Amino acid sequence: KRADEALYRAGQPLGSLFVAREGAFKTVALDAEGNAQVLGFHLPGELLGLDALGSGKHEAEARALTQANVCEVPLSQLETVASEVPGLQHQLLRIIGQGMNRHQAHVEMLGKRSAVERLAVFVHQLSERYRALGRSGESFLLPMSREDIASYLGLVIETVSRTLGKMQDDKLIAVRGREVRVLDAARLDALAH
Repeated sequence: KRADEALYRAGQPLGSLFVAREGAFKTVALDAEGNAQVLGFHLPGELLGLDALGSGKHEAEARALTQANVCEVPLSQLETVASEVPGLQHQLLRIIGQGMNRHQAHVEMLGKRSAVERLAVFVHQLSERYRALGRSGESFLLPMSREDIASYLGLVIETVSRTLGKMQDDKLIAVRGREVRVLDAARLDALAH
């Protein structure tokens, strides 16, 4: 997929789940006026398309943030393979649970946190997700724009930029373009929780 190309659209029937091999995706919902709300981000190695498991139709659209390579898993094959491969069903349930936990954490974060706390949670969660995927949780690239981060966190873009600057001044993180380095993991963790 090319950057900004749709992997699936809202209302499209569920036919497959997808795993991002390379590149990252965002899921976006459009309201009645056509305004976009970023619902989530998906990193390489994470599963996309779970939003359609309940209704059989995608609730949001998934768009590539970067040049991306995906593995498509047709639902019909998934059921067969899951019944034949020991441990796969358990692993799928764990992945679905992680997605639900991320959604719950996102809702809680929007409800009560300051801009600094929201960004701390966001950076901390990205760090943990990269680590879980076997990558560095200390230094990583943000595949999404500041505008996408602002939409996801319920902030305006200026607040995101100003808050990242404040977190850098406070020696929590170092930011250069889209590269983030965690300088004080313990303080970041404390602020996120």
